[in-house]
Amino acid sequence: MKKIIQFHVYQGEKYYIAECIDLPLVTQGKTLDELVENLKEAVELHLDGENLAELDLVSLPSILVNIELETKVYV
Repeated sequence: MKKIIQFHVYQGEKYYIAECIDLPLVTQGKTLDELVENLKEAVELHLDGENLAELDLVSLPSILVNIELETKVYV
C-alpha cells in the first residue's frame, strides 16, 4: 500500500497549479502557502468516506510535492 500521495506543482500564468499523480485531483492557489492549504483540503475531501484500502493507500498517507521551477538558459 502507498504511504505517499504525490503532487506535481508548477506555476501557471496567474496561479500555482498542483496535479496529483496518484488520484484524480487538481487544485490551485495564488501563493505556495495557499496552494498547500488547498492541497490538504482537496485530499481530505476526496478521501472522506472512501475505503483507503480500495485506493491502495495506508490510513494516514503523507503528501509529497514536487515543484517545477522555470530555468533560464544562458548562452
